[in-house]
Amino acid sequence: MTALLLARIQFGFTISFHIVFPALTIGLASYLAVLEALWLRTGRRVYLDLYQFWLKVFAVAFGMGVVSGLVMAYQFGTNWSAFSRFAGSITGPLLAYEVLTAFFLEAGFLGVMLFGLKRVGPGLHFTATVAVALGTLLSATWILASNSWMHTPQGHAVVDGRVVPVDWLKVIFNPSFPYRLLHMVVAAYIATALLVGGAAAWHLLRGREDGRVRTMFSMALWMLLLAAPIQAVIGDQHGLNTLEHQPAKLAAIEGHWERTAEGEGVPLILFGWPDMQAETTRFAVELPRVGSLLLTHSWSGQIPALKDFAPEDRPNATVVFWTFRLMVGLGLLTIALAMCGLLLRRRGRVYATRWFLRFALLMSPMGLVAILAGWFTTEIGRQPWVVYGLMRTADAVSPQHGVAEVGFTLVLFVGVYLAVFGAGTAYGLRIIGKGPEAGEPGMAEGGPGRDRHPMRPLSAAPEGVDEQGDGAAPEAPAGGGAR
Repeated sequence: MTALLLARIQFGFTISFHIVFPALTIGLASYLAVLEALWLRTGRRVYLDLYQFWLKVFAVAFGMGVVSGLVMAYQFGTNWSAFSRFAGSITGPLLAYEVLTAFFLEAGFLGVMLFGLKRVGPGLHFTATVAVALGTLLSATWILASNSWMHTPQGHAVVDGRVVPVDWLKVIFNPSFPYRLLHMVVAAYIATALLVGGAAAWHLLRGREDGRVRTMFSMALWMLLLAAPIQAVIGDQHGLNTLEHQPAKLAAIEGHWERTAEGEGVPLILFGWPDMQAETTRFAVELPRVGSLLLTHSWSGQIPALKDFAPEDRPNATVVFWTFRLMVGLGLLTIALAMCGLLLRRRGRVYATRWFLRFALLMSPMGLVAILAGWFTTEIGRQPWVVYGLMRTADAVSPQHGVAEVGFTLVLFVGVYLAVFGAGTAYGLRIIGKGPEAGEPGMAEGGPGRDRHPMRPLSAAPEGVDEQGDGAAPEAPAGGGAR
């Protein structure tokens, strides 16, 4: 164990927690905007009931996302100060743009979204919901612009050992940015649809088949049917971009060590074990020429091999080989779930086929698992570079920290994160387990001076959700005193 390895583990641990919650807020914010738009257009109460129900889950996810993001950002100055000195003139302003646009937009309209339906009227409230949804998308845009620049840097110059921006449009719209942004946003929508569909499947399996549960199950399946195939196309284009700009990463993902003879094509290794020491993929199960077809869109196309790169410039193929296959495998299962839902819908059995409901329930967290697997593939595949081709990760770590300091803070992070975010996740699952109720008291029912809540995001979730038999929040005293 070295301070560098521990710092990498610590950052990987904190960002793994953080990425889950913004992904859910991106998807849920857009879902809430759709629900409120449908309610305003049709006047059907079912959409408002679903809006109020998922708003509670959104509030919990948003609160935990903000907290985990703040902690992660501080590590740039503590554990990665050399990186901050080298690239801070680019990554710093991009993160500041996120605060000035996305975070201010979310913060400005979040209170209205959570507590203001009766106070400002449906039209203005819908505007607030759309503004928050737009804010989540803007946040993803700036974060991924910064991260994508680290993978495919351009629009800069290196002056006196530091990066200086010379063309901000090129910095932001770097070669990998469009693919990463689309890939991440669609992944967030898919993960949210799987969560919504799994929640509905849970209630359908327990015998609850009211209109609210059936509606959210139906909407989730339609979203998966639309988004999952689109994600496959985006992933294919992202792979072509990776082949052009990060060939070592692609070779590691494929476990491809030796160049094949001209005209033979590259096989697709379905399964195997890339051995970094022996420089071979053991127990490989291959499909001849399929690798060329998928990776170059030609029958005999060639891709770089890992042996084309010096050993110190190779990513850890053992890890990214399997994280990539986990992501792709879950994507294929998601497409299968959506197609099965379409067939059962045509037969009128989509709400009553128990094996399908169990399948949907099992897939409920898999969208988030796929996001984490994809993120590990992307970030570990960039190694040994923190800024691809410009700065190695070993040169980015803070030189003043030793093993003891980083190890102590890592243990502290693990303990606090498991306690805080474990409790928050359990609370959110309890809310989902209660399910939507008809005419839930809250924003739609409470007038001025009634049903007031403390103006904090987590306050939108009901207190004592596991004790209240009807799923309603206990009435707070006037003035919104917190318990």
